Amino acid sequence: MNKKKVAVFRKEHFNAAHRLYNPDWDDATNFRIFGKCSNPHYHGHNYELEVKVTGEPQADTGFVMDMKVLSDLIQQYVVERFDHKNLNLDTVEFKNLNPTAENIAVVIYDLLRPHVNEKQDLRIRLYETPRNFVEYPA
Repeated sequence: MNKKKVAVFRKEHFNAAHRLYNPDWDDATNFRIFGKCSNPHYHGHNYELEVKVTGEPQADTGFVMDMKVLSDLIQQYVVERFDHKNLNLDTVEFKNLNPTAENIAVVIYDLLRPHVNEKQDLRIRLYETPRNFVEYPA
């Protein structure tokens, strides 16, 4: 009998500052491309994070994944790492990587993927604002 795949979601949030810029460009070019987001004094967001895990419910628990375990993983590998940080200055992940929402989502995926069963699909949705969000993988 084929089991049905089910998706479970966990929402978390973190607050972080960043600056979007390319160090190879002058300030005028950075402002033209990134606008106010290239402010040399940084700016912040209240990021909303949705983590989606898809798989077959386990026979013994009925869970795709224990939501408490998923919450703990997000806290340990994402929130503790990025919350109330300047992503450009305070994190190794963005020392040489522009902290766009797209890049942040990929980094979060890479941080969580080793801790989610390889038979399960993982998807990250990151809201930078209520109207701007990204999803990885697409």
